[in-house]
Amino acid sequence: MEDSLSFLWALPFIGMLLSIAILPMLAPKLWHRHYGKVGIFWILCFLFPWMCSFGIEKAVHDTLHALIFEYIPFTSLIAALFTITGNIRLKTQWLGTPKGNTAILATGTVLASWIGTTGASMLLIHPLIRANSWREKNVHTKIFFIFLVANIGGALSPLGDPPLFIGFLNGVDFFWTTRYLFFPLLTMALPLLFIFYFIDSYYHKKEIINAPMIDESINKFSIEGKHNFIYLGALLGIIFLSGSLDIKTEVNLAGLDVPIIGIIRDFSMWILCYLSLITTSKQQRKENGFSWDPFVEVAKLFLSIFLTAIPVIMILSAGKKGALSVLIDMVSDDQGTPIASLYFWVTGALSAFLDNAPTYFVYFHTAGGDADQLMKEGFKTLMAISSGAVFMGALTYIGNAPNFMVKAIAEQQGIRMPGFLGYMAWSLVLLVPLFILLTFIYFTGS
Repeated sequence: MEDSLSFLWALPFIGMLLSIAILPMLAPKLWHRHYGKVGIFWILCFLFPWMCSFGIEKAVHDTLHALIFEYIPFTSLIAALFTITGNIRLKTQWLGTPKGNTAILATGTVLASWIGTTGASMLLIHPLIRANSWREKNVHTKIFFIFLVANIGGALSPLGDPPLFIGFLNGVDFFWTTRYLFFPLLTMALPLLFIFYFIDSYYHKKEIINAPMIDESINKFSIEGKHNFIYLGALLGIIFLSGSLDIKTEVNLAGLDVPIIGIIRDFSMWILCYLSLITTSKQQRKENGFSWDPFVEVAKLFLSIFLTAIPVIMILSAGKKGALSVLIDMVSDDQGTPIASLYFWVTGALSAFLDNAPTYFVYFHTAGGDADQLMKEGFKTLMAISSGAVFMGALTYIGNAPNFMVKAIAEQQGIRMPGFLGYMAWSLVLLVPLFILLTFIYFTGS
């Protein structure tokens, strides 16, 4: 069926992306009040024709498949990381100096691979906002935070970013990305940290006269909600075990064979959410600026993205027989040999607008799907797929879930973040030259 789908089936997905890009700019109040309804509109624009063309049973099956295998695991992980790390409050006297801001970005970049890009983002975004609240020019701190902490830093383990977890589930060694993506990550992170320090220093010099005084009687650093680190460790253990345990048992849910390990994993994440909430005081959450609004926004928007993307993923999965065969053909030469540089750019570009986990999955299997072969003889191709899926998630707000969360939290604190296209102007200018550099260093030649 996939090879017979027309590109027209991608229109609801494109409509959803354009809505996210344009409506906040043209009608911000309307968008913030009714973005959920806009998402439902585009879901219906896909679902009703799909039902009429392929029947109710097929429409229900595909919708449930996307919800059970993609959306629920996605929101469960995001909810757990958002809640647990949001209940940890870092208290410092740090005043948003260039050195301090650069240090927090570097720290978040390191943490992202081991507590997830969502976990690192939620843990550090509130301290970053508080420290820079006295500065008029501080939007750039959030943009670089999205680049480094919410995306690039997650490249070194399957815990860091969902596409790498997909690779882990398909046989890629847990520490393979740590070994092979370490230097590509440095190639991205070090120049960005240097550029950030230069930009931040420029603005800081203009605003230093407004800097508040430090009360030396207050401890410089403390942590509230330390017990949540136990839940965070349990969460990481659950994720690791869910991909390591060889449990084949399945449960039939609405006609779908769902692995029991997946059900246990997702249910356990929600239990950890609940435990974190009931063992952390409401006052502490209030002082930390915790709000459910960013999570709700991500959950609603990504529901629309996951469902309207169903035919797009199917078309890509059809490979050379599908309507988007050009995106499959272009990553190999005439002899069928993979071209690593094109795997990097095509996987990355699609990850910036589609969900990066299924995009990784499609191109992982386009490259052969044999983890042992890809980790050895095809290591450059696997590096390209992994790097593209993780790094280029920073190109747009929808490239990775933490991007939207950071934006929503910042706006909730009164910071006027750039719109969809405004953010892309930053990302294209700052990131694309580094992607080109990455291509020449790691993904060209034999």
